[in-house]
Amino acid sequence: MTSQGMDTGKINLLEDPPDFSIVLGGPLFQLLRRARLEGNHLELLNRRLIFFLGLTWLPLFLLATVGGFSGSAGRLAFLRDIEVHARFLVALPAFILAELFVHLRMLPVARRFIERRIVSVEDLPRFYSVVESAFRLRNSVPLEVGLFAAVYTFGLWFWHNRFGIEAATWYAMPGGRWNLTPAGFWYVFISIPILQFILLRWYVRFFIWYRFLWQVSRIPLNLIPTHPDRSGGLGFLGGLSYTFGPILFGQGAMLAGLIASNVIYYGGNLVSFKLQAGAFVAFFVCVIFGPLLVFTPQMARARREGLAEYGLLAEQYVSDFQEKWIDGTRTGSKELLGTGDIQSLADLGNSYTVVQEMRAVPFGLKDVSRLAAATAAPMVPLLFLVWSPEDVIMRVLKVVF
Repeated sequence: MTSQGMDTGKINLLEDPPDFSIVLGGPLFQLLRRARLEGNHLELLNRRLIFFLGLTWLPLFLLATVGGFSGSAGRLAFLRDIEVHARFLVALPAFILAELFVHLRMLPVARRFIERRIVSVEDLPRFYSVVESAFRLRNSVPLEVGLFAAVYTFGLWFWHNRFGIEAATWYAMPGGRWNLTPAGFWYVFISIPILQFILLRWYVRFFIWYRFLWQVSRIPLNLIPTHPDRSGGLGFLGGLSYTFGPILFGQGAMLAGLIASNVIYYGGNLVSFKLQAGAFVAFFVCVIFGPLLVFTPQMARARREGLAEYGLLAEQYVSDFQEKWIDGTRTGSKELLGTGDIQSLADLGNSYTVVQEMRAVPFGLKDVSRLAAATAAPMVPLLFLVWSPEDVIMRVLKVVF
């Protein structure tokens, strides 16, 4: 290819940046499209919600209630099983809703790297290969088939080895872990595997996103230490991270349902779960923000170089300023007040302050707090198991005021 052809190719790459999505693809996506439960860009959300609720929660309700297993003596009634409702009426819809939310928020990610010149023109082909690699992994058929196999092998093994049936419930009776009711068979072999598959699918998407970030961090990036986001221009990545809030909200709902069931039906102490809940929130906040640390070396280097460059510029400027206005070597009647020199000195000082305040990570405390709040939000209702609504309000007021 001639140099002219290469230049034209670079211009085309620059003028037509790609959309980016870790959600828009894969065998399940194609299957739902053909079933008219999903559009080309994740439309028809209401249909998907109704479909998955009709496939997971509704059969349990019908089999448990119509089959006479919801209120029999000595059995945990289906309508009182908080853990099941938290899983299929809160967490599962949150996981499905998150697909559209994450897709829309992530679309401009690749464009921002290009439009902001964070990736130089010379490195655009390499950047595009990273994007294409993420898409290939997202669309992998063996990967999703492997998830399906894991759900029906390891998932069922985990159920069999961990959950003992000590008392009769709406889904099983004592006498063996597979002594299931009709609702129990649907619960174990249909509802739970669907939820596990969708959740594992999100974990794979997390991995695709982390892999994308790591590969981009291997490219020399053009980071501007005076960028007002205090992250050299990468601040949009921190703001993007709480896009995963609905997934963490769903997982928080599952944990909240488990804790509530333990407290209400098995006499557990809510306070004893505070460490577990706190560790849960901290862990998933680290899971989301931790991968962004791959940009720390380049950001720290940009800050060091910026301080050195602006320090040298400041030294030269203040020396000239000292010589001109303080030492009195300049002759003339122009007064200092209102001159361009003093304004330039102020601008230079502001720029140097911005460089000093540049972070070594592309996120701030505000981003972390938002994601932590989304993760912990489903656990707030657990407070009403210990205190009355009035007590909760008074305790919040005491904290605020």
